[in-house]
Amino acid sequence: MSTAATRTAGPDHLWTVDEHLEDILATVRPLDPIELQLLDAQGCVLVEDVTVPVSLPPFDNSSMDGYAVRVTDVAGASEEYPAVLTVIGDVAAGQAESLHVGPGETARIMTGAPLPPGAEAVVPVEWTDGGLGEGPVTGMRARSQSPEGAGGHVHVYRSAEARAHVRAQGSDVKAGDRALEAGTVLGPPQIALLAAIGRGTVRVRPRPRVVVMSTGSELVQPDEQLGNGQIYDSNSFALTAAARDAGAIAYRVGAVADDAETLRSAIEDQLVRADLMVTTGGVSVGAYDVVKEALSSVGDEDEEGAGIDFRKLAMQPGKPQGFGSIGPDHIPLLALPGNPVSSYVSFELFVRPAIRTLMGLDDVHRPRTRATLTADKALTSPKGRRQFLRGTYADGAVTPVGGAGSHLVAALALADALIVVPENVESVEPGTEVDVVLLG
Repeated sequence: MSTAATRTAGPDHLWTVDEHLEDILATVRPLDPIELQLLDAQGCVLVEDVTVPVSLPPFDNSSMDGYAVRVTDVAGASEEYPAVLTVIGDVAAGQAESLHVGPGETARIMTGAPLPPGAEAVVPVEWTDGGLGEGPVTGMRARSQSPEGAGGHVHVYRSAEARAHVRAQGSDVKAGDRALEAGTVLGPPQIALLAAIGRGTVRVRPRPRVVVMSTGSELVQPDEQLGNGQIYDSNSFALTAAARDAGAIAYRVGAVADDAETLRSAIEDQLVRADLMVTTGGVSVGAYDVVKEALSSVGDEDEEGAGIDFRKLAMQPGKPQGFGSIGPDHIPLLALPGNPVSSYVSFELFVRPAIRTLMGLDDVHRPRTRATLTADKALTSPKGRRQFLRGTYADGAVTPVGGAGSHLVAALALADALIVVPENVESVEPGTEVDVVLLG
């Protein structure tokens, strides 16, 4: 992490959403590239162009099970007047020895097998009698079950043009072509291509390791019994899942009690496996807001201006936020509010872009669009704050779900978009066009 960002704002400064995000993205830097085995590189971003070392396919091969033929030998063939060819053997995929198809000859050929010298096309087995002399067949018998073996004669009932059912050498990619370019995210098709051209490893930026930790003595793990005044810890599950959805390797830490020293110790223990730390809860102004208490005085001794800065943002939900670095490796830490909706919205706006930046992606933000608001009544928004309301988006229209409360998890589960109400707007009438952040 770079500590180039300078936080000159005073403690009473009300940060805008854009200022906070700019500070984060000016500070977080992409992870250093490493060489990884193909399957370990899934989801990672390629850091170099990959050139094809050998053409794909590397030789002319058959796209069908059938017979390799010379075009002149099957010209004019029909069911009434079939071409009768001598079968000189089999050509199987991976077979080393090569047959030569001469005049009046053919070779049984399997899908993916190299086209033998002398042959110009492949006729599918369904266009033949399969060597059985009983009219068109529906498939080729296994060699072990074929009484005629690979010898005898075959009747061909249709003609074939040159190169019919032949996959040409280099028809997929040619040697020297660029297979993938730097910046590509490696999914299953890209990994398949890398394997197909013989690459066993690839140079990528690794998926960032994100540690998610929730705070609060009232938090209980799912499946445990709730006591008086207790609630289940949903934030750490939501944010860990969101981090994985963003492309990270995410680790969830059980809820930490409201004790500053315990929290400091828990965070320090987790730094060894973190490229990014995310906490939720304890960043407001309450007497038990331990994240703020534990981390306000934490700094990197050899980095001037480093540490965790707690600030207020002109947004709803998610006004209290914290950001900075911690530990000898200056691991970035984002401290999010504890209300479920506030923490999730904050994740989407700030943590997800940080994760995508660590990955080395160019486009780090969720897609945005304009949509027509459909609602029973006007939406209200506090003056001077950018509000993010949950909604469902479809066919150019967006509909609010749930209220503005930052604790409404059920409504959040129904939402696939965030409706953005700017700072200078206090009311949005139905039918108005609004900005929408698409979550799905």
